[in-house]
Amino acid sequence: MTIKKILVLHTGGTISMHEDEDGDVETGTENPLNGVTVQLPDAELTVESIFNLPSEHIGPRHMLQLQQRILKTKNSFDGVVITHGTDTLEETAFFLDSTLSVDFPIVITGAMRSSNELGSDGLYNYQSALRVAADKNSRHRGVMVVMNDEIHAARFVTKTHTTNVATFGSPISGTMGLLTKRLIIFFYQLAPRQVFPITSVDQNIPVLEAYAGMDGQLLELLAAANVDGVIIKAFGAGNLSKEAANGVSLLLSQHIPVIIVSRSFNGVAEPVYDYLGGGVQLEKAGAIFVTSINGPKARLKLMIGLSNHLNHVDLQTYLRNS
Repeated sequence: MTIKKILVLHTGGTISMHEDEDGDVETGTENPLNGVTVQLPDAELTVESIFNLPSEHIGPRHMLQLQQRILKTKNSFDGVVITHGTDTLEETAFFLDSTLSVDFPIVITGAMRSSNELGSDGLYNYQSALRVAADKNSRHRGVMVVMNDEIHAARFVTKTHTTNVATFGSPISGTMGLLTKRLIIFFYQLAPRQVFPITSVDQNIPVLEAYAGMDGQLLELLAAANVDGVIIKAFGAGNLSKEAANGVSLLLSQHIPVIIVSRSFNGVAEPVYDYLGGGVQLEKAGAIFVTSINGPKARLKLMIGLSNHLNHVDLQTYLRNS
């Protein structure tokens, strides 16, 4: 039997929390997963608590810290498992997937119920993630999210429910794989992704969501604030009000990248309508459409592109090939 060496990085989140006597979920000084015996006889675990934070407190600098820790392994492990809070889990997964080019699997998991709640899912998800990380068929698949007996690609996974244990889904691509009691089954392999290195995450890139009656005031304020870029979750396939479109023009005139995604839960953003505020005219003005990822992921991707000093043409290519 070949023993797989797995690096486990705990970061906090509900999977590391507990419910107090009032029923409120809180962070403790000790991670309940530390010292847990996992039934995985073909794996040797190296466990580190890299930080202990609710996922809402995790930002790009923490993601970069995780990325740098994984790079330091220099292929000395057969897989990596990260435990993480679910609210920003998809962003950490996407950041790592976009900045790491490694052969071994990186699997992220979490929990929707804390360690001492009835029906707690943390330990089960943790063991499932270890199983996937140790599986030979998990190699060359990029970063994966494993929860509730499902495997999702970091590129497409998103949180779909506030409290349900079946919260994670991949609306565009579908589930990448499943776990049964004895099997790990993969349904598809993704096309190769473009990976860039990153050493800094200092860009100021806000994300705005379109709404009925949206004017250009917020966009004008952002132009005056000299932000590094703006992500807009536009209507439908990628449309805005005419007032908001004028605000986009102001941003573009100051060479501030404007990225258009859809605020819709499913489908892709693409320029279809040709009127002021329609996607066709937004693209002609210089806005960049990102097809199949959501606003928070587009923000991270723009950050990575800007960190690598991509010119406008290369930035368009990089962002469109999501």
